[in-house]
Amino acid sequence: MSTPRRPRDPRRPGGTGKSGSRPARSTSQSGSPRGGARGSKAEGRPPREARTAPTERRRRRPAPPAPPPLLRRTFRRGAPGKRIRIGGALALAVLVLFAGRLVQIQGFEAEQYAEAASELRLQTIDIPTLRGAITDADGDPFALSMEVRTVFVDPEEVREDERDRLIDELVTRFDLDEEEVAAKVDAKPSRYQVVARKVPPGDWQELRDLELRGVGAEVDYERVYPEETGAADLVGFVGSEGHGLEGLEAYMDGVLAGEAGERQVEVGVDGTQIPMAGGVAKDPVPGQDVRLTLDRDVQWYVAQTLAARVEELDADGGSAIVMVPDTGEIIAMADYPTYSPTDIAASGPEQWSNGAVAETFEPGSTNKVITIGAALEEGLTTPETVYTVPYALRYYDQTFRNSSNHGTQRLTVNGIMAQSSNVGTIKVADQVGAGVLHRYMTEFGLGQPTGLALPGEETGILTDPEDWWGTQLPSVSIGHSVTVNAAQMASVYATVANGGVRVEPSVVAGTVDTEGNFTPADEPERTRVISEETAERLALMLEAVTSDEGTAPQARIDGYRVAGKTGTANRVNPETGSYEGGGYTSTFAGFAPADAPEVVVQVVLHNPQGTYYGGEAAGPAFNDIMSFALKTLKVPPTDTDPPAIRLFEEEGAG
Repeated sequence: MSTPRRPRDPRRPGGTGKSGSRPARSTSQSGSPRGGARGSKAEGRPPREARTAPTERRRRRPAPPAPPPLLRRTFRRGAPGKRIRIGGALALAVLVLFAGRLVQIQGFEAEQYAEAASELRLQTIDIPTLRGAITDADGDPFALSMEVRTVFVDPEEVREDERDRLIDELVTRFDLDEEEVAAKVDAKPSRYQVVARKVPPGDWQELRDLELRGVGAEVDYERVYPEETGAADLVGFVGSEGHGLEGLEAYMDGVLAGEAGERQVEVGVDGTQIPMAGGVAKDPVPGQDVRLTLDRDVQWYVAQTLAARVEELDADGGSAIVMVPDTGEIIAMADYPTYSPTDIAASGPEQWSNGAVAETFEPGSTNKVITIGAALEEGLTTPETVYTVPYALRYYDQTFRNSSNHGTQRLTVNGIMAQSSNVGTIKVADQVGAGVLHRYMTEFGLGQPTGLALPGEETGILTDPEDWWGTQLPSVSIGHSVTVNAAQMASVYATVANGGVRVEPSVVAGTVDTEGNFTPADEPERTRVISEETAERLALMLEAVTSDEGTAPQARIDGYRVAGKTGTANRVNPETGSYEGGGYTSTFAGFAPADAPEVVVQVVLHNPQGTYYGGEAAGPAFNDIMSFALKTLKVPPTDTDPPAIRLFEEEGAG
C-alpha cells in the first residue's frame, strides 16, 4: 500500500495551483501509518475518495490563483550597441587627455621638468666667507679669521689597495681614532664623510701631495683671538656658525660677516652630499675689517693693572677707561673679571658682560665736579668764595657728614673741591637748585646713552627733579641717589679737560674694505656744556686734589701736572635693598697734563676690601695707568708749575 502524501504548497514549483501541475495522488484508506495513527478519529468515516463522487469532484470550485513568486524580478537584456558606443567614447577621451598631457610635458614643458628633476638631486649650500678682522688703531688684530680646511673622504673613490695607507695617514696626521676613520672610509654607498676640521692649510697640502684617491678638503675659516689682549669684554666672540654673539663681534656683525657664497652639490640616495658634483652659483663676499680707536699696548697694560688691583683688594670687580678728550676716542676699555674668547665654555654671561658700560654705580664725590661746575657757570659763586663748613649738616630728617672730622672750617670753593667736602658741596648745591643741577647733569651725559651703542649698555638712573624729595638735592649733589656707568663719568672729565665741550665717546674708528680702503666712522656729536673759563677753573680745583692738601696726593706723576677727583660711594646690598652690608664703590677720574690735557683715565673698583676710599683704593691704579698712557702716547712732560690757589680763608678774615 502506498503512503498518503500532503498536497503541495501552490506557491512552490509543481504545486497544484500552478498551471499544468499534476493533481495530487489518492491515498488508500488503510494500511497507512498516518492513517493508522489517526484511526481512532476516522473510525466509521469513509475515505475522502469514497465520500466524493466523481461527478461531484468535477463540480468542485476551482482553486484560487497562486500569488506571484516572492522577491523575484525578471531583467531583460537590452541591446549592447549603445553601451559599447558610450564605453568607447570614454576610453577615447581618457587617451586624448593622456596624450595631450604627454605632449605638454615632453614638447612644451620638457625644460622645466628637467630642471625640476635636477633640483631633486641638487641642493644649494653656503660657501664660507672670510670674516673681517677687528684691529686697534694701528691695525694690530684683536680678532681675525684664519683659513683652515675641512678634510673628507669619498668612500666610493677610495682604492682598495690604498685603503689601509689612507686610514693610517689620517689617523697619524690628525690624531684621530682608527676605528672611527675606518668606519668612514668604508661607509659605502656614502660619497661624503668628514674626518677632520680646522686643519691648517699646510697640513692638508702635505696629505694632498701623497695623491691618495678618495680624500678631499673644503675651505673654511676659524676665528682666532690673540692671547692676553685684555679686550675680550669689548671685542666679544662668535658662535659655532660664525656670527657674533657678544661685544663688537655682535654689534658689528653686519659689517664683519660679509656674504656667504653658494654652491650646488649633488645629493646621493642616502642623503649625503657630493661637493665635487656641483658648481659655484655665487662667489662669497669677504667681510670688512673694523678698526677701533684702541691702542693695543695701552689696552693690554690697563687690563693687567686693573686685574692686579682687583685681586690685591679682593674686590668684586672693576673697570678702567683711557680716553682722548678732544676727540672722544677711547684708547683702552678694560673690565675684570674677564674671560678667554678661545675657551667660551669655561665662562658665562656674567664674565661676558662689558662692565665698563653695563655695570652702574653711584659716582660719589666724582659727581661734585658737575655741582661745582654748574654753580660757577651760573655765576652763583667763584673759586675764591668762602663757605662755613661744619663737620655735619642736618638736612630735613637726614644728617650729612664729611669723610673726616676737621670740625668747622672756612673753605673756599677751591678748598671744598680739594678736600672733597660733602657739607660744603651741599651748601653750593642749595644755591644751584634741583632743576638747574639736573639740567647740567643731563648735558654732561648722565642718564643718557653714551653714544657707544655697545651691547648691554646701561644708561643709569637720573630721576626727574619734579620727583626729588626733601633730601634728594643734597644726595644727588654729592653723587648719591644717582647711578652712572664708567664710560659716562670718563666723558664728564673729558668734557672738563676739553675746555667745556662734550665730545660723544667713540670706540670704532671706521672700516677697511678688501681693497684696503679706510672709511672713517661718523663724526661724533659735540656739545658745549660749560664755558672754557669755567672748565679752566675746574681743572685748577681738580689739580689741587692731587696736592698735599688734597685727598689724592698718591695720584701725582713726576714731571706732569695731574688733575683728578676721588669718589667713595655706598653700594646697595641686593639682598636687603639698602646700603647696609653692601660695601663701597671706589673711583678715581682725572686727566693730564692738567694745563694741556691729552689723556683722561677713569678707574672703578667694586666693593674692595680693607681699603675702600677712592684715593687709596683706585688712586694707585689711576697713577700706573696714566703714567703708562702718557709715555706710550709720547706726551711730553709739563713745563709749567701749578699756580697757587687758596683753599682756606686767610687768617684773620671774617
